[in-house]
Amino acid sequence: MPSGSTIRVGIIGCGVIGPLHAECYQLIPGVEVAWACDLVEAKARKLADKLAIPGVTTDYKEVLADPKLDAVSVCTDHAAHVPISVAALEAGKHVLCEKALAADAAGLDALMTAARRRPELVFSGVFQHRFDPAVRTLKRLSDEGAFGQLLAAGVQVRCYRSREYYEADEWRGTWSHEGGGVLINQAIHSIDALAWIMGGAESICGAHANLTHDGVMETEDTAVAAVRFRGGVLGTLEATCSSHIGWETVLSLHGSQGSVEICSDHHLNKIQFADPALAPLVQAELAGGHDQLKVVSARTHYGSSHPLQIADFVEAIRLGRPPFVSGQQARHAVDIVLAIYESHRRHGWVKVGG
Repeated sequence: MPSGSTIRVGIIGCGVIGPLHAECYQLIPGVEVAWACDLVEAKARKLADKLAIPGVTTDYKEVLADPKLDAVSVCTDHAAHVPISVAALEAGKHVLCEKALAADAAGLDALMTAARRRPELVFSGVFQHRFDPAVRTLKRLSDEGAFGQLLAAGVQVRCYRSREYYEADEWRGTWSHEGGGVLINQAIHSIDALAWIMGGAESICGAHANLTHDGVMETEDTAVAAVRFRGGVLGTLEATCSSHIGWETVLSLHGSQGSVEICSDHHLNKIQFADPALAPLVQAELAGGHDQLKVVSARTHYGSSHPLQIADFVEAIRLGRPPFVSGQQARHAVDIVLAIYESHRRHGWVKVGG
């Protein structure tokens, strides 16, 4: 589309993450947030009043029927991602869909089919941590061979979600609507970051349990898995939403020539390289990058990279190029999570789909 034209965007789902999307769009010159849509009109109205959004509705079809609308952010519960995103693509709108793209493999397939039918449209899934300076640094170091022969890689997510959290929305903690628990909701961002750094996962052996939320949720609050990445490196995934720790993520890579461990996106737990000149250079890069990000009002565990991914989505629309995180790439983290669930059922290793 012409570089100087205004891009009009609709926010579908105004509860938890939708307001952050709206604020991020308003940071970008030449972008207008035209619609606030939510099944609960009060939520849509609240966001519209706060950010001067002209259109308010409870029906996403009204948003998609706007001939002047260019794109939508889909920020609803997981179960609604597929029907809304497919309808948006069919209506000729660019789509940025929050995680998880879908709650099952059938939904993922439907999304990919819809996107292939409209190749001229930008379809992206939100994995904002790929834009974190620390994650990008680890990706670059891995690609450049700075770790030598990679031996192991892992991610740990430790957080707490209360009974009230799950009771506040009936879809949370259900297999039919959320598609899972801590893995598909809280941990999926870190799983995606590690898989992206490592070039993708090939197979998984995992198990999960509901240890402290019996009677509150039907899905898992704790899970572990061993993973074989496509390059042959082995790794581990660990996640729980029953921890006394409010929120902590640990991302680690260990190789024959170096090791780095980062806690909660930017705090450096460990850095050691056989080349003594490399560690201070990497440490300085990690320390400097975090402060350069724009920060909008958001929950701390979101990180501060939503503005970067949303800016990339808008630029992809303007330039007619693929987004940095394509829909197909965003699928992979969901496939990993679904493979852990399947492995738990089968009691053994399974291939990662997609």
